[in-house]
Amino acid sequence: MSAEAEVKSRSSNSPRSLARFLMIFLLLPHTLPCPPVGASETEEQRSRTDSRESPETRKARERMVQEQIFARGVRDPRVLQALRKVPRHRFVPPAMQPAAYDDSALPIGLGQTISQPYVVAFMTEALELKPQNRVLEIGTGSGYQAAVLSLLVREVYSMEIVEPLGREAEARLKKMGYANVHVRIGDGYRGWPEAAPFDAIIVTAAPPDVPPELVAQLRPEGRMMVPVGRYLQDLVRLRRTPKGLERESLLPVRFVPMVPGGETAPR
Repeated sequence: MSAEAEVKSRSSNSPRSLARFLMIFLLLPHTLPCPPVGASETEEQRSRTDSRESPETRKARERMVQEQIFARGVRDPRVLQALRKVPRHRFVPPAMQPAAYDDSALPIGLGQTISQPYVVAFMTEALELKPQNRVLEIGTGSGYQAAVLSLLVREVYSMEIVEPLGREAEARLKKMGYANVHVRIGDGYRGWPEAAPFDAIIVTAAPPDVPPELVAQLRPEGRMMVPVGRYLQDLVRLRRTPKGLERESLLPVRFVPMVPGGETAPR
C-alpha cells in the first residue's frame, strides 16, 4: 500500500547525489477524492470479463511489461509472466482504469494508492521467490501486489491497516480466484506471528529501522524487502543467515512512513 515512492536508477554510484541519478520516478500520494475500486466479481463473471478483454488492454499490459519493467532491468521470467497475467485495471477504480497501465501510482480510494508497476516488479524480483515459498506482505492496498505474488508462491499472507480497504481487497482476491492469498486487518509492524516463519517478507511503508518483529518471523535464509529511513530512505534487502542478518541497500526510495502501532504515520 505504497502512498509514495521515489525510485532512482540502480546503476547510480552515489545514491545521495541527485545529479547522478539516471532516472527519477515519483509516486506522489493522491489526495483528490476517488471512489473505492468497487465490488468484487464472481469467478464466472471474471472469466467472462477476461474473455472479453479488448486487444488494446492486452497490448497496454504488454507495453507496460516491456517498456516499464523489462527495459529497466527486471529479467526474472516468472515475474514478467505474472505481470502479464494480472489485470491491473481490475485493481483500480473505474475512473482510473484508462490509466491502469501507465508508469505511475494511482489512487484507489481512502487516501491510498496502487504502486507504480516498476516498483512492484523490482521488489518482487529482488525477493528471489520460489514456487514452494510462503510470503508475508505488509500493506494489502487493493490487492494487486498480493495477486502478483500469488502466481509465484504457495501462500501469501497480506496485512492491511485500513479495514475497509482490506476487506474489499480480501473479497476481490477471493472472487477473482486468488485462493492462496490470506488477508488480515491489523498492525503490520507486528507481522503475523501465528503464520510464521515466512520465506520472504515485503513491506510497502518505511520504518525508521528494520522492525525486529518482522525479522523474527523470517525463516533461515529468508529474504525481506523493506524501505528504511525517514526523509532519506533506502530500499533494503535483508537475508537471514546462520552468521546473522545480511543487509544490502538496492535503491534510494521514498515511501510513506511506517510506525509502531499503525502501518503509516498520519499525513
